[in-house]
Amino acid sequence: MATALKIRRSSQAATLADVGREAGVSAMAASAVLNAAKTSTRISDETRARVLAAAEKLRYRPNATARGLAHRRMNTLGVAATLVGDEPNQYFLEVFNGIIQRAAASGQTATVFTLGDWDEAARRIPDFCDGRIDGLILLAPLLEPDATPWLPEHTPIVSVHANHAIAGVVNLESDEETGAFEMTRRLLAMGHRRILHVGGPPGALGAERRARGYLRAHAEAGLAPPADHLLRGAYSVEAGRDALESWLCRHRGQPLPDVVFAASDAIGLGCTERLLARGLHVPDDISVVGFDDTVLARTARMATVRQPLRELGAKAVDVLLARIDARVQDRAYSGPRNIVLPTEVVVRATLAAPRKARLSIA
Repeated sequence: MATALKIRRSSQAATLADVGREAGVSAMAASAVLNAAKTSTRISDETRARVLAAAEKLRYRPNATARGLAHRRMNTLGVAATLVGDEPNQYFLEVFNGIIQRAAASGQTATVFTLGDWDEAARRIPDFCDGRIDGLILLAPLLEPDATPWLPEHTPIVSVHANHAIAGVVNLESDEETGAFEMTRRLLAMGHRRILHVGGPPGALGAERRARGYLRAHAEAGLAPPADHLLRGAYSVEAGRDALESWLCRHRGQPLPDVVFAASDAIGLGCTERLLARGLHVPDDISVVGFDDTVLARTARMATVRQPLRELGAKAVDVLLARIDARVQDRAYSGPRNIVLPTEVVVRATLAAPRKARLSIA
């Protein structure tokens, strides 16, 4: 019987009761020693030493859930995002890198919850907040402002690049409109006049802001973009390829744009692939610039608008921890509800002055 008990225990985590039996004390006494309870001061040094030795011998590890309930925090942060399509989501990877680096430095664990799309949020996000996480980061959520009724009140929530302001949620974002404005102004100052903006999806706030910056720079320069030089589509390499090819086919015989200003680095890479497939040279025949400054842009040496993506992830952790601390201490969070980080134009090898002799679209 003793052998059977030993075999059974070898495949299971040791419990407080196991430690207590090994040390010859009650499970309550073992708990007081191992969880540093105030009552442990009543336990003799000799008993404390026996409990610690028994715990080490049995390789006892505290139950994280029980400890979390006792201390009102699990030291675990959740991240909710949509990961759709076959392409790696470089935006997500950059922001998540910042999240996990700051979480690790803060003694936190990060758990990723994936959604098929944001239409699932009302059904699934409350399930994510079932006690296993202290707070939740929503990454680029496409939620309506009336999401408040189903968002869990007991779990602090922070968003990065929310599509709308959401009551009760602190949002972090970058100054996308200014970034697009500054890039377009740089292009115009270089002499580019036919700037084709291959934008993001209709209805996406970031895409709208980038388009507004593109148009505002033209307006402030006293110029108007050529007709049909603002496209909309998904933030992907495939979407960039398809959108540009379709546009070029519709404009055969007309002047080739001086530059393609893509609303994301992924779109920019897709446009570059399509131009190269047509025998055009970047930037000698046409320049290409992107938006985000992901690893795609850095690897391809693509000029782009840098969003501080890793900084957004790290700052989201800082804000979320501040909100969690406020909840644990039963006080109100007093920080800002919307935090905007600056963007920056980055000039690389895919940007040059416009050709002196214009090319026509074949």
